[in-house]
Amino acid sequence: MTSEIISYREPVTGDICFRILHPSGLEIRVMEMPDFSTAYAQFGTKFGAAYQQFRSLDSGLVTQLPAGTAHYLEHKLFEKEDGDVAKKFALLGASDNAFTDYDRTVYYFRTQQHYYEALALLLEFVQQPYFTAETVERERNIILQELMEALDDPADQGFMQLLEGMYHAYPLTPHILGTPESIRQISAETLLQSHNAFYNLHNMVLCCAGNVRVKEIIAVADRVLIPAPPMRTEAIFPQEPETIACRTRRTAMPVGKTQFSIGFKSRPAAGLQRLHDSLLSSLTADLLIGPAAPLYQKLLRAGLLNDTFDTDCFAGDGWFTVLFEGESDQPEQVLDALCQEIRRKQQAGIDEKLFAVLKRAAYGDSIIGMNNPESACTAMLDAYIWGCDSPFDRTALLAELTPADAARCLNERFCCENVCLSVIEPEFPGKEES
Repeated sequence: MTSEIISYREPVTGDICFRILHPSGLEIRVMEMPDFSTAYAQFGTKFGAAYQQFRSLDSGLVTQLPAGTAHYLEHKLFEKEDGDVAKKFALLGASDNAFTDYDRTVYYFRTQQHYYEALALLLEFVQQPYFTAETVERERNIILQELMEALDDPADQGFMQLLEGMYHAYPLTPHILGTPESIRQISAETLLQSHNAFYNLHNMVLCCAGNVRVKEIIAVADRVLIPAPPMRTEAIFPQEPETIACRTRRTAMPVGKTQFSIGFKSRPAAGLQRLHDSLLSSLTADLLIGPAAPLYQKLLRAGLLNDTFDTDCFAGDGWFTVLFEGESDQPEQVLDALCQEIRRKQQAGIDEKLFAVLKRAAYGDSIIGMNNPESACTAMLDAYIWGCDSPFDRTALLAELTPADAARCLNERFCCENVCLSVIEPEFPGKEES
């Protein structure tokens, strides 16, 4: 069998993304960018921290995974019987790493030389696990230490506290790294079960961008990849109520100024609809209280916000939250002002001129972002994880957004009865800085 190649062209820039359906079962996405000296590769699987339960389609057997399994597996794949994979990348002049998120685990490298040798190494080490009881045990204390550092991070804790306040059942908590108790439950068998279940080429994607060639990438895949059997497992996720779990959560930590996170919870979406709603929600959030919005300037002058304030959209399979984060002595007043602005705009309508300005800026950022091998790789992988065929769907959807869409988004995604406030306040309020 030969690979099927589909191409997508960005109409404004003429950039091309090649989508390759390899006979092994792996999907490969490539953007050739010959003007760059650096090349990137990302090898990802749809298996992240939220994947804590799965079912065998053959036996019906349900397996429960300890929290933190996906991250533990990411760590252990780098260790082989003949040593650390990172040293092999270094000998090729490549810089490698990996990360685990809620809906994915991604292994990647960048290099200016020996790209195809490094690509073969990437494909081989991710697909060939080596676990023993001794090596898994040796890693445990390293991961526990990493978790302790994360638990001491106020930003991490504020976000986890927000998720606990918003979600009743969906496994976005505990921390991506797990808990001390769950980490101690993870064994070599646990990791091998997870690898067999989710590191199937039919559940994975390889994204390459920079000074690379499709023909050579396919040649490496043909040589290295072994055809995978069809997926015989499915992830199980609990039903999540539409309501938040609680309105406010507070914790004291050694911080110099009160930090806050605000989350508006709404129904999840999938595929192109999720991408559309995420882009629209981010644009609408900036319309409400982004740097160019009157409300932001008003709260800035009043000392209720500072330049740490930011907005974001946190969405995935089974969850959708619009985020507002920053520092403030009075986070409750920030939330009240934001809800007042939402209700005002729901009644009076949005500022269409500001919407047009923000849309043009977002569109420009999207176009410019694809002119970089690393961000192009990330865009291709994001599109795959979210069930989109082309990384250029983002700019196409942005171009189509209208003020009417933003007005509808205000009603659907910004419900002030379904919002949670997470606060990290100083342990010693008297020492709080102004």
